[in-house]
Order: sequence, then structure tokens, then C-alpha cells
Amino acid sequence: MTLPLNIKAMLVSVAILIVWLGAWEIATPRAAAVGELTEYEILMGGGAPKAGIPAPSEIIAKAVEELSNPFYDAGPNDKGIGIQIGYSLFRVLAGYFLAALIALPVGFLIGMSPLMYKALDPFIQVLRPISPLAWMPLALFLIRDSQASAIFVIFICSIWPMLINTAFGVAGVRKDWVNVARTHELGPLRTAFQVILPAAAPTIVTGMRISIGIAWLVIVAAEMLVGGTGIGYYVWNEWNNLDLTSVIFSILTIGVVGMLLDAAFGQLQRAVRYQE
Repeated sequence: MTLPLNIKAMLVSVAILIVWLGAWEIATPRAAAVGELTEYEILMGGGAPKAGIPAPSEIIAKAVEELSNPFYDAGPNDKGIGIQIGYSLFRVLAGYFLAALIALPVGFLIGMSPLMYKALDPFIQVLRPISPLAWMPLALFLIRDSQASAIFVIFICSIWPMLINTAFGVAGVRKDWVNVARTHELGPLRTAFQVILPAAAPTIVTGMRISIGIAWLVIVAAEMLVGGTGIGYYVWNEWNNLDLTSVIFSILTIGVVGMLLDAAFGQLQRAVRYQE
């Protein structure tokens, strides 16, 4: 019996993962036991553990330990991975939805009005290439709050893909459909919501999907700068502790959460897709 393509792809992915983890486990050097050292080597610190890339088995053990109690809170610098991800997601979603409140209506305006497109395009082209983290010092100075500054940085990095894709999608709606709406004497608002929005929705959601990915990338770097809480702070704190096992575990956690966010918007993208 021939297996479906998705099942074949999943089996190949699992096989690649097993081979890769096995090779990593075998290639990871093991620390020499203290008993194998001479007395002089032990006195000179030869028995002290040396920093190195941990084996997959150590990372799995760390993951089991962290995920068994992800929401513990033992003080400002000792919180569970679930709490850290929660802080990061709150900042990402707050900045992201604030950006959507501005990007979607302005994108509609730009897409429907050639005049506004020409008027606003120079500002967009100047502001869009600026790295979001370049705004962090100014945000910290003006806002004087690390959490609000991180949300502002997410707002800045999220707004441009949504705005540009919305404008592109609205401007690309077939003129025939708009003309039909005019023939039926639909007003501007009804035309926008009943004709233009459904037609431009796939392109708009694509911009939203790109924005959420960028926001999740930026929040990690932003939290490394502002500190306090969040998955980015967790990574930096564990690096300062020279705990590479926790660093790699947190990196993988960041990847998994990013994948889930992208998958959610992928489902939304499929829901609004249509065939002409």
C-alpha cells in the first residue's frame, strides 16, 4: 500500500532527527572521571567540569525537569519556563495587535488611494529599513519602562509587513469586482467590507503571518537588552551562568513556540484562501 506524501515526509523527518541526535550523542566528548586523574592533576583543578556542548540526553533531561514544573516562581531571577514564555507572548501580542490597529486601516487607505500612496510612501521607505532594536534606547529614554519599551519595539517591527501587504492586497483587487459593487450601488464602506476585504484577505493574512514571525524574533533580542523576565532574558541569564544545557533547551523552546505561532496563522491563511 502506498503511503500518503505527508506520512512519507514525516517518516523521513523522524529518521533524519534520529540519525542527527545519535551522531550528536556519540560525538559529544564525555568528561573524564576524577578517579582517572593523577593527584597532581586533581590539585591543579583537572577534575573540575569543563564547559562544552551538552549531549542530547542531557538536553532531554533538562527539558523533562523544566516542563515538569514550568510555572514555578522562586524569585526575580528564578522563574519557570512557562512564566518566561508567558511574559514574552504577552509583549509580542500586545505590540502586534497595536500594530494591526494602525497597519490595517492605513494599508486600506494607501491601497485604495493613489494620492495617499504617493504621500506616505517616502515615510514608509525611510522608516521601514530601520532595525527595531535601534529604537530601544529612544524608547527607554522616552517611556522609562522596560516592558512598555519592549512592546513598542514589537509594534515597530510588526507594522510594516502588515501595512505593505494590506496596501498591496487592496490595490490588487480586480477592478471588475469593484465595478460590479458600484453597479449594485454599494456604498464605500459596504464595498470595502463585502468586496475588497474578502478579496484582499489572503494577502493581508500573509502580511500578518510575516509580522508575527518577525515579532517573535525581535522579542528575544529585546528581552536580552531590557532584562527582567521573558524567554530572551532566560537565555541570557543561563548563558551568564554558563549553563549551556539550559541555553540550548531555551533555544529549542523558542523555535517550537515560533512554529506554533506560524502554524496558527497558516491555518488562518488557509481559511481565507479562495479560488477564482
